Amino acid sequence: MNNRLINWFIFIFISFIWGSSFILMKEGLRNLSAAQVASIRIVVSGVFLSPVALSSFRQIPRNKIFLVFLSGVLGSLLPAYLYCIAEQKVESALAGTLNSLTPVFVLITGAVFFGSKTSGKKIIGIVLAFTGSILLFLSQSDFTGESNLSYILLIILATLCYGFNVHLVHRYLTGIAPLKIVSAALLMCSVPASLVLLMTGFTQIDFMRQGVMISIGYSCLLGVAGTALASIFFYILIKRAGAVFSSMVTYGIPFVAIMWGVIMGEKFGLMQCGSLILILFGVFIANSRDNR
Repeated sequence: MNNRLINWFIFIFISFIWGSSFILMKEGLRNLSAAQVASIRIVVSGVFLSPVALSSFRQIPRNKIFLVFLSGVLGSLLPAYLYCIAEQKVESALAGTLNSLTPVFVLITGAVFFGSKTSGKKIIGIVLAFTGSILLFLSQSDFTGESNLSYILLIILATLCYGFNVHLVHRYLTGIAPLKIVSAALLMCSVPASLVLLMTGFTQIDFMRQGVMISIGYSCLLGVAGTALASIFFYILIKRAGAVFSSMVTYGIPFVAIMWGVIMGEKFGLMQCGSLILILFGVFIANSRDNR
């Protein structure tokens, strides 16, 4: 099997895993609270990556430890809770589609807070992407003016966290291998996540109640596959194929999320499909190079 074919296989695998995360959250929420699903996800991923994390701590400068933890908070901990809270009212397909705004917020946070240059083409792309997201919101079958708006804003806030994290890592943690950052960050974030899990009364749950163990299983799968394994394979793909090719995963995730949503009976019609295309087109324009 040639290298290019292997790269595409890894690309599809990552898109499938990350795109499936949204339906896994929805399934976990059937019998657990949002805080419990998110906490289990972070704790399990931290424990799973602990062998890598423990060896990574020795190679991370002490003055960078807090920044690594902050990266974990912005890149994993906060978004995990925000997405789970949002999916109590928002369909998984919609959540997966709005996740594609992440590259747009990378550009916005870079321009506003980190002094990055923003061209006219990028501004046009940002406007198109946000127009698509507004149309996506208006196209909901149960739209009533303020329907689920606050929950959708939580998803947008999660993508904003991702945007900040990209610049945090790029500016202050460039000398550290990304996988070491992720593993160490998740292990540290598993501590507050464990405390939150205990505070939710998780130990008092009737684990024999129908569906509870299934929801816990989905939440654990979310941590192992959707966070830990996906991160490992993503950095493998970066090393094999480069950052540009790897970043195209952004375009694959929403289609997988929509596929699972449709399979599980969620509504996703032509209006939503058109909105998704507009968002992805805006992201493409915003992230395209000004020169060949």
